[in-house]
Amino acid sequence: MDSTPARPTSRCPRTGAGWPRETCELARLGARAVIDPDLAEWNYGEYEGLTSQQIRERAPGWLLFRDGCPGGETPAEVGARADRVIARVSDVDGDVALFAHGHILRVLGARWIALPASAAQHFLLDTGTLCVLGHYQEIPAIKIWNGPLL
Repeated sequence: MDSTPARPTSRCPRTGAGWPRETCELARLGARAVIDPDLAEWNYGEYEGLTSQQIRERAPGWLLFRDGCPGGETPAEVGARADRVIARVSDVDGDVALFAHGHILRVLGARWIALPASAAQHFLLDTGTLCVLGHYQEIPAIKIWNGPLL
């Protein structure tokens, strides 16, 4: 790996896990980790700490990738962050490993193939899985999505 950007905080508030450095170290890439604020978890604003069910009780029909979060980020804002990450990693000569939370990674996958950030709702992503973004004849393509690690 030539570069290993990771999300910016040293702790994940929801899990208490040492993010991202610990995950990078588990992948044996910790020495090369670069913290990238554009890989931060979605800013959930007023919805921080609430479950999807609790949010829908307040806002029936709410969808994160369509509606965003009041006091937080819109899908377009998260898409702009993903676009900046893509621009930076595209300048790297070699492979890049990214470590982040699922929502930003789903948007990153959509933006990689030139879909709007809202299309991320169609990219399911389990915890601790592998995604490989690449190219087919210089056209951005998804090689592996939500693949098991073993």
